[in-house]
Amino acid sequence: MKILVTGYAGFIGMHVSERLLSLGHEVVGIDNFNDYYTVALKEARAARLEGKPGFCGIRVDLSDQAGIEKVFSEHRFDAVCNLAAQAGVRYSLVNPQAYMRSNLDGFVNILEGCRHHEVPRLVYASSSSVYGGNTKTPFSEEDRVDLPVSLYAATKKANELIAHTYTHLFGLQTIGLRFFTVYGPWGRPDMALWLFTDAMLAGKPIKVFNHGNMRRDFTYIDDIVTGVVGCLTADNLAKEEIFNIGNHHPEELMTLIRILSEALGVEPKMEMLPMQPGDVPATYADISRISAKLGFQPTTPLSVGIPNFVNWYRTFHKLS
Repeated sequence: MKILVTGYAGFIGMHVSERLLSLGHEVVGIDNFNDYYTVALKEARAARLEGKPGFCGIRVDLSDQAGIEKVFSEHRFDAVCNLAAQAGVRYSLVNPQAYMRSNLDGFVNILEGCRHHEVPRLVYASSSSVYGGNTKTPFSEEDRVDLPVSLYAATKKANELIAHTYTHLFGLQTIGLRFFTVYGPWGRPDMALWLFTDAMLAGKPIKVFNHGNMRRDFTYIDDIVTGVVGCLTADNLAKEEIFNIGNHHPEELMTLIRILSEALGVEPKMEMLPMQPGDVPATYADISRISAKLGFQPTTPLSVGIPNFVNWYRTFHKLS
């Protein structure tokens, strides 16, 4: 297959692209290399892909309508995997326009490309954040998701609604994936695991929100990639699907801190803080739907995933 992966220099996008290439698929990647976090990390991820047989990287912004149309005009895709987005809950409080451009305008540009160039399947990133302040656990795809508590979450729910209309009006197959806290090597510097690692190695206090009373369905990157690739290649999917893709095993934030402390050999200094606006105290994925359709079963516990991240982090930063 020839597959377009948006956000190929991103955390999930790089790993998905690598897996697809290893399976013999062709990958065209697009990314805008924005400076939401260090561009050097994105360049390093991209360098792992560029030059590999079957890969073509293009630097273009999702919100560039003409640029996206050019990509679709010059290539014929068997599937599109839309992972590019303006990420982060807290950043959406200070720069809402970035979310409108990337997550809404950009998403419509991808849908229009798929529509007008008759791409059979679109797999796109939604988010567990669409569940908002939901207190019923585990979170099921059947739950109400029209009460977002952040702008980021609202844009992801909007993606699901817009994708639904394209399926209804134009017959495009759309597969939405509600990711639950993804972590692992080459992860994002704005997420807790990286922030904690960075601070602890520098002897600085880590910021622990909601006084540590947080639970997250941490999901290791390799498990996530298996699910994404399955959604791109499976032949038993409906015209429209929404899947939770998580670990089905929420962990206490303090458990993550303990395992990280052991992996680093550093005792953490903790600054206990209240809940942040737009955040939620717990996430927990019901993965029965994606398990039934794809046989998806995560296999990587925190006790394995966190040391893997720490080993990568030390290598990337050339730390002993």
